[in-house]
Amino acid sequence: MALEMTSRARPAPRQAVPSPGAPDLALPSTVIPAPTTPAAGATLAASAPAPALGPAFRSAGAFDSDRELLDGHAVRSVDRAAALLLALGACPAEAGVSELARRLGLHKSTASRLLATLERRGLVEQDEGTGKYRLGLAVIRLAERAERTLDLRAIALPELERLARTTRETVSLGVVEGDSCLTVAQVDGPNMVACPDRTGRTTPLHCVASGKVLLAAMAERDVLRIARPGLPARTERTITGLEALLEELARIRRRGFATAFSEWIEGTNGVAVPVADARGRVIASIGVWGPAFRVSASRVAEIVTSAREAAAAVTVRLGGAAA
Repeated sequence: MALEMTSRARPAPRQAVPSPGAPDLALPSTVIPAPTTPAAGATLAASAPAPALGPAFRSAGAFDSDRELLDGHAVRSVDRAAALLLALGACPAEAGVSELARRLGLHKSTASRLLATLERRGLVEQDEGTGKYRLGLAVIRLAERAERTLDLRAIALPELERLARTTRETVSLGVVEGDSCLTVAQVDGPNMVACPDRTGRTTPLHCVASGKVLLAAMAERDVLRIARPGLPARTERTITGLEALLEELARIRRRGFATAFSEWIEGTNGVAVPVADARGRVIASIGVWGPAFRVSASRVAEIVTSAREAAAAVTVRLGGAAA
């Protein structure tokens, strides 16, 4: 996936003051899923949102017309086939012809012909034993291709800008780079003093909120490998012990967000939430950070709510389901 980094406009400078202690809040939990390796031939069905069916699919009578064009541009047969794929992807398991036809308001014979055509192209597969259909390997190959060509930064940037305006703080998008957190985009809020530009730079995973979110989504063996050489202290509040780090990561998984209060830079606080892809894997984090007197304990709940909305919007754009 191409992560293209460019410069962006900044507002006038702003000031920071010393930090209060870090809070331990009990907010509505968004559990960060532990990463898993998808089984061979696995599909995206579990994470795909239910299809948004257009007017043409809302009643059985909608298909009585012999016109092939829907509106002069969309081809009716292609539209129906696409709707079948979306409906099949939204099913938790395999689905039969009758079930799909009923769901879309199609005649069973029409659904059967469309599924046979899709099967010829590898877009669906039919189980020989049950006669039911599932998404085919061609869909998996297309999805993988789409993931490789998506520009995460370009997709996330509008949501980062919206979040920066809402919170009036600096917002960043972080991904794992080696054993560090790489900032691939940063947007400053409309405050007087801008935070340092971290775009294209890395920070330790264990002492920034965005990095903690990414660590919490890793397998424990990877966390242990990263922690084995030691966890350098950046301030007096930095977590440096393995047991304390594991406890913090478990807390982040339960709450669905991370905080870092003066753990990387004294007087700078941060809050971060995960961004998932179409398979539900955490691939990035959205962080909101700034001076401790503004990003305070009393604002964490508000910031988390706004950040989760932004992360959900990015996840949907990546083909996943909103939490």
